[in-house]
Amino acid sequence: MKHRMKLMAIKLFCFIILSALSGKLFIAPSQAILDVDSFEWREEKEDEVDAVQMHQETPRDCNLSVGEWVFDPSYPLYDPGCPYLSNQVSCRRNGRPDSDYQRWRWKPKQCSIPRFDALDFLGRIRKKRVMLVGDSIMRNQWESLVCLVEAVIPSDKKLVSSNGPSIAFHIMDFQASIEFTWAPLLVELKEEEENKKVLHLDSIGENAKYWLGVDVLVFDSAHWWTHSGKWSSWDYYKEGERLFTNLNPMVAYEKGLTTWAKWVDLNLDPRRTKVIFRSVSPRHNRNNGWQCYKQKEPLVFLGYKPRAPGQLVVLREVLKKMSFPVYLMDITSMSALRRDGHPSIYGKNGGWSSASDCSHWCLPGVPDAWNEMLYALL
Repeated sequence: MKHRMKLMAIKLFCFIILSALSGKLFIAPSQAILDVDSFEWREEKEDEVDAVQMHQETPRDCNLSVGEWVFDPSYPLYDPGCPYLSNQVSCRRNGRPDSDYQRWRWKPKQCSIPRFDALDFLGRIRKKRVMLVGDSIMRNQWESLVCLVEAVIPSDKKLVSSNGPSIAFHIMDFQASIEFTWAPLLVELKEEEENKKVLHLDSIGENAKYWLGVDVLVFDSAHWWTHSGKWSSWDYYKEGERLFTNLNPMVAYEKGLTTWAKWVDLNLDPRRTKVIFRSVSPRHNRNNGWQCYKQKEPLVFLGYKPRAPGQLVVLREVLKKMSFPVYLMDITSMSALRRDGHPSIYGKNGGWSSASDCSHWCLPGVPDAWNEMLYALL
């Protein structure tokens, strides 16, 4: 027994020394403190590999994305009044009368996901930057992650700052930050001659400069690629010197993702940076046959397996060709069951609306399960 205790003490001493030697300097935020809602939501228009790095206690052959939603009265994991939630996803604040959508826990079929432990998570990201990159659904996930940890941090030891397209939640005692950077297409969308917007399929540097030096990068990019007609965010595609007015959305998506993949392969070191790509978040609007209005519980289909959306098929193929070990966090099918989890009419403008938002997610809610999965991956 004494020998074992002595051995543990030696291991602990070595761990502390190594941690001190490998620690990064914390860069204090240079921007002013701001209110979360002052960092505006970007408009998300309403139209329409498989390897996952597991938690050390999770069986290697376990697929975290296969399972069921289990009602758990001990949820949600944080107060719905979390001050870091923006109006668009604060469904209870906006008058949603039911609350069971907050109490469903994702349970994988072959293993378990550890319950989110805020202090343990902060310990894992000590002296690190965690950055979520993508569209407004990723902003949705960022707010969830901040609310999962903020209650255990003294009020004078946390702040929010902004820098260009980025917003960051700083945890001072842990010298860490949880950040969100707006880049819904990953590649660059520029306004050029005659106010025409051009989507550069092979250009990414202006966006990617914000991703350098980050320890954990979580990406998503899916919804904006399917916008068409009056909903399109660009007038032309550009690749090299060639301009296109029309291009199959999935062909364009493959080209844009390939540009991102090449940047990751060339610029990031897997010994220093962990990269995760979160799959497409499903919608429950008219176009795909479901409505989210007045829905109060998940869909429960025995053996339910929805058809993989085109974006997920393309993403898997691009990831297979990469040399950098990017981990696919597949949340698509599990989230497709949660038609009850959207703001519906209790979203935009901080109150009841005649428009129904079946794309974003109420918080607390579905993105909390994504972040419990992220916790397991770290």
